[in-house]
Amino acid sequence: MPHKDPEKRKEYQKKWREEKKEYMKEYNKQYHLKNKEKRKEYDKQRLQTPQGTKINRISSWKTQGIIFHDYELLYEMYMATYYCDECECELNKCTRSRKCVDHDHSITDKDNFRNILCHSCNTKRG
Repeated sequence: MPHKDPEKRKEYQKKWREEKKEYMKEYNKQYHLKNKEKRKEYDKQRLQTPQGTKINRISSWKTQGIIFHDYELLYEMYMATYYCDECECELNKCTRSRKCVDHDHSITDKDNFRNILCHSCNTKRG
């Protein structure tokens, strides 16, 4: 046994734990830096697929507080809507007439989805 004396053994173990802790800290730092680039590239490729776009959109709705019993159905409705439900303008990707999912902010415990509107109507409605 390298350290028969209990005091020396405790001291050795303490030193060993500190060295291991520092080593793991540095290792994790390097690991995350190396994999951060891989993750960025993966996310970039994933978002270019229809499935990635769908997952990203649904995740965004959930983050915004939109509650719906079937997000798959909501996504299909969203993709199939070409005109604003309120003003009937054509929906496209420009700022004024881009698609927005309108929902009631005061409802937090059940479905709060109302319509798919253009950005202008959605901001007017509040």
